Amino acid sequence: MADKLIIVESPAKANTIKKFLGGNTKVVASMGHVRDLPKSKLGVDVDHDFEPEYINIRGKGDLIKSLKKEAKNSKKVYLATDPDREGEAIAWHLSNILEVDKDKIQRVTFNEITKTAVQKAIKEPRNIDMDVVDAQQARRVLDRIVGYKMSPVLWKKVKRGLSAGRVQSVAVKLIVDRENEIENFIPEEYWNIYAKLLEPKSKKIFEAKFYGKNGKKLEINSEKQVKEIISNIDKAKFIVDDVKKGEKKRTPAPPFTTSTMQQEASRKLGFTLKKTMSVAQGLYEGVKIPNRGYVGLITYMRTDSTRISEDARKAAQSYILNTYGKEYYENRYYKTSKDAQDAHEAIRPTYIDINPEEIKDVLTKDEYKLYKLIYNRFVASQMSSAIYDTVSANIKVNEYEFKANGQNLKFKGFMTLYVEGTDTEENIDEDMLPELIKGQEVKKQEIDPKQSFTEPPPRYTEASLVKALEEKGIGRPSTYSPTITTILERRYIEKDKKQLLPTELGKVVNKLLTENFEDVINVEFTAKIENEFDDIAERKRRMEKND
Repeated sequence: MADKLIIVESPAKANTIKKFLGGNTKVVASMGHVRDLPKSKLGVDVDHDFEPEYINIRGKGDLIKSLKKEAKNSKKVYLATDPDREGEAIAWHLSNILEVDKDKIQRVTFNEITKTAVQKAIKEPRNIDMDVVDAQQARRVLDRIVGYKMSPVLWKKVKRGLSAGRVQSVAVKLIVDRENEIENFIPEEYWNIYAKLLEPKSKKIFEAKFYGKNGKKLEINSEKQVKEIISNIDKAKFIVDDVKKGEKKRTPAPPFTTSTMQQEASRKLGFTLKKTMSVAQGLYEGVKIPNRGYVGLITYMRTDSTRISEDARKAAQSYILNTYGKEYYENRYYKTSKDAQDAHEAIRPTYIDINPEEIKDVLTKDEYKLYKLIYNRFVASQMSSAIYDTVSANIKVNEYEFKANGQNLKFKGFMTLYVEGTDTEENIDEDMLPELIKGQEVKKQEIDPKQSFTEPPPRYTEASLVKALEEKGIGRPSTYSPTITTILERRYIEKDKKQLLPTELGKVVNKLLTENFEDVINVEFTAKIENEFDDIAERKRRMEKND
């Protein structure tokens, strides 16, 4: 008989944990969920407090039998499934099917799979948190009811077999609404006027941009305006009216949350959300490293917190001081957003001494790329700011005003290691302006007017859609990837390069659902429901079954 049986979700996680536990301990995997609502019917008793009717998942009979046998032959059973709502629910389902005395079963969680974290968790077991389980069940039941109400409308009006989900339908609506905005967009004309100017002493040419008239900003909307301005400054002198010198700091981005990791992996590595989460799961559960066995390389990858532990902070400090020197280190704390659950730390490397370059050969290409991204982002988050020298000049021409700006990077700081990506091109370094003195004349070399038109809002990418869902409070870290993956697989949306656009099917489905379920396919409703799930998990609200 085993002293302890530890049940986790995956064999990889089991392999990583095994080596931390001595004695007569057995570690086995449940291979994810063991029970769920049936696929063939609603599976929710709407007449009796919306009670869910769970069944064992098809194909898992032998595994369940084996888990029961192992549990019966163990003195203690520890349910070490993932430290989130889904993991808590899996633990609860396991406790219900193992058919052993409930006093024998306890719940343990750890945010990282390290010896310290695992041993500490085993020493501090707890009961299953039914508030967290209730929150997961509330989501599951609501999603099932909504799906069962909405899907028949699609079968009747479009074709059988189509399905609709609560969060997925809102995501499709965002994409359809954006496409409508683009199609209905009316471009507006605007102009910029650039002047190439020569500073006589240094012989350096620099560029200034038209700003306005008599100290007020002036928008230029027609070629007629451009011609009038150019004719008024044609023979006039360009006089430096004001010069301001300064210093600008750029601070590093915080360590990754699920959402920011998905966005950066999309921008920088070209990963889909599904791929990012799959690779991150592998890094969290454990990778085999020579002389160290299976090692969990990152902390838990479903989180909306930017908090890091004091141990991790000290490890980063030591690494930065030794690698870069004291001028590169700054002890930073990051504010977690008010809507974050903050149950876990940010995503970071578990061992700062395992540098991505040193284990490159034992990781797959994708594992190496993502691990390096997580590692560098975390280290950079504890580094000092980058510092720029800046200069700005106002240049008067009669009653008109041009502005010139320049900056150069004086101290790289965190940018030595990592610069956060953006969805648009950005110029990190501008040329420095020549030395300019108030009252001096600079010589006009060329006047270059440029016509432009306002652009419609861009289509969503996976990265920008995740950002929008998070900002609007739709879904949580665990739902972004499956939501977007599902609507792609259902062919409600498609990808053109990185852009997401609705298919004809997606437009028809969105129209039908919006007409028939306006209250459900609603951003505010979906965000409100998410907050209520959070309240349940945090004990503020019990499942109001008759609400």
